[in-house]
Amino acid sequence: MPSAGARPEEPDAAVERLRAAARSRAAHPRKVRIRQLKGLKRMLEENEQRLLDALAKDLHKSPTEARLTEIGTVRAEIDHAVLHLTDWMDPRPAKVPLALQPASAHVRARPKGMVLVIGAWNYPVQLLLGPLVPALAAGNTVVVSPSEKAPATARALQELLPQYLDPALISVVSGGRDCVQALLAHPWDHILYTGGERVGRIVYEAAAKTLSPVTLELGGKSPTVVTPSRNATAMARRIAFGKFTNAGQTCVAPDYVLAVGEVAHRQLLEHLPTAIREFYGEDPSASADYGRLVSAEHTRRLVDMLEEDVRAGARVVVGGRADVAGRYLEPTVVDGVRPEGALMREELFGPVLPILRVDTFQEALDFIADRPHPLAAYLFTDSLRYHRAFEDQVQAGAVSTDVTLIHAGMVTLPFGGVGPSGIGAYHGQAGFDTFSHLRPALTKSDQVDTLKAVYPPHGWLKRKTIPRML
Repeated sequence: MPSAGARPEEPDAAVERLRAAARSRAAHPRKVRIRQLKGLKRMLEENEQRLLDALAKDLHKSPTEARLTEIGTVRAEIDHAVLHLTDWMDPRPAKVPLALQPASAHVRARPKGMVLVIGAWNYPVQLLLGPLVPALAAGNTVVVSPSEKAPATARALQELLPQYLDPALISVVSGGRDCVQALLAHPWDHILYTGGERVGRIVYEAAAKTLSPVTLELGGKSPTVVTPSRNATAMARRIAFGKFTNAGQTCVAPDYVLAVGEVAHRQLLEHLPTAIREFYGEDPSASADYGRLVSAEHTRRLVDMLEEDVRAGARVVVGGRADVAGRYLEPTVVDGVRPEGALMREELFGPVLPILRVDTFQEALDFIADRPHPLAAYLFTDSLRYHRAFEDQVQAGAVSTDVTLIHAGMVTLPFGGVGPSGIGAYHGQAGFDTFSHLRPALTKSDQVDTLKAVYPPHGWLKRKTIPRML
């Protein structure tokens, strides 16, 4: 095995080595897959503190938040895969039409071969290892590429993964944009990328040149629609939790709120500041539970957008204080934002929550429909009619009612986008199927050649009976 301080493998060498391993079928046996998954779980258990320290250094994540949103979610993926792997690998029977009997058919999940997983910086453990779990469970060889924007976590994973997983079947290749471009120049049996839409287009274009199938987990401006609530306190807490976890750097965080009518608008303005103070105190910069942004440049971008909208007439309800060099921006709620304002032009990916007021629920639905499909959409309402209309009319990667964020951590739900927010899905069996070729197989006995009924020549009798058979 490579030593703990092993240098990152060169992209070309990693690809050639793992392509040969994929051809050898060394990762196919169930016992190999289980051993890999248990090794990954053991890595998380035995090195939890090192990973917590790395996440704190990169993003100021508290240990509790890191366990909840990073390490715990990956462990849940592993446990679920180990529990269900035998069932997922079993052939899935398929019905054969009566006209084709006697015959039998099934669909079997076969390993695709060699897989590339490109991680993201905002959840650098979860978004690298989460897809790795189903890729290993499906029997593939895997190259993982951690984000260089979370350098402490990338170094930890670079050193730890080869110690706990079979280094003949996995490679950790890191080194930034040039490294990823070198990897993308090769054909792959599957590529999974998590990140922004701009880079997603680059990955998609590169994959098209080699006809490599892709799963893209992107993002977008995930809306939250709020109607008058009987429990405005819980509503505000759940919106604040979804928005300000990881300092807003979550692809399914509420990106803006549409308040339907005066009552809902007033409830938001009253209860959101209270929820923020409950979570992070009067000075969130002193809270151990509030994170930091990834870079000074990202902080400056958000501050500039906020200031532009304030100059245009928006009002900061709570927050707004920033330390650009310290990568800090207070949890911020902004009212009176215009639909064409700076904070509405692109995904914010930070702790700024714009509120826009609309007069009717249908106006909120139309507002969402007029914009690119988001990765998630949220509704807070006491109306069953609104709930049904929201699920029926909103096009998004996922929808949730009276809660935010937590669907993305459930192994029993597929996680993915639609249109510009992503292609494909993973988590649980959806992930296993993503990294598998679901290959159909048909067997038909030749003891009685029933296909004579459709062989040429097609006389008048066959011309009459074949359509009825079909």
